[in-house]
Amino acid sequence: MSSTELYIPRGATTDANYVLDVDPKKAGWEYSSLRVVELGPDGTHTFTTGDSEWIVLPLEGGCTVQIADERFQLLGRESVFASVTDFAYAPRDTQVQIASGAGGRFALAGAKCERRLPARYGPAPEVPVEERGSGTQLRHVRNFASADAFDCAKLIAVEVITPGGNWSSYPPHKHDEHRPGVEAELEEIYYFEVDGPNGFGYQRVSPSREGGSDVLAEVRSGDAVLVPDGWHGPSIAQPGHDMYYLNVMAGPGETREWRICFHPDHTEGYR
Repeated sequence: MSSTELYIPRGATTDANYVLDVDPKKAGWEYSSLRVVELGPDGTHTFTTGDSEWIVLPLEGGCTVQIADERFQLLGRESVFASVTDFAYAPRDTQVQIASGAGGRFALAGAKCERRLPARYGPAPEVPVEERGSGTQLRHVRNFASADAFDCAKLIAVEVITPGGNWSSYPPHKHDEHRPGVEAELEEIYYFEVDGPNGFGYQRVSPSREGGSDVLAEVRSGDAVLVPDGWHGPSIAQPGHDMYYLNVMAGPGETREWRICFHPDHTEGYR
């Protein structure tokens, strides 16, 4: 896959339903999906989960999520920079309706799976938040659907806030091989938003093998980068503009786990 295909600028996949729509067929892989839907006041959106599990994650605004005969009220948030948010989990093989009185933007993070789990509500106060790194590598990680925070069949998803001028996703790391106890094979999507009307950042993906993924992209709000393989990082935020990204991951492993390998050329002296 070319670097142009791995970098998805805002609007490149917009259709009648979604402002961003990445599924396994479009990405050229097997498991991970991400959609972003925008709803106006009193807007609704209905979709069938099919062979994938999904998390409805408010990016801006709140909504009601109807999953078969269960209903969840999501308070949401003003923006991705304001706070963590509550969310709803929808299993495969069901129908979902999102309705928003005030309108808003909502991410749908998905993963193809075989196991069917119950629909559930994820409360915002239960989302683990950690500070990772230090100094100019400090970032804030919201582990709302990390492997050890929320039960899913395949899906792993987290949010990261990188303060303006800082690096995150550093040292560069990869998870493109199945090595039990060392590294898990995971397809990954980065979805970006940058604080401020003219804010931007940079995302690097470098090859971990001959002919592997190779991207250096300037990213702005609404852009996405696909990581089918390779070392990913750093993610760099413009000074004065905090940068948000949503990571969506899934892979073929029987165990749902996030195991990564750091790039050996970038770990010496790192704290």
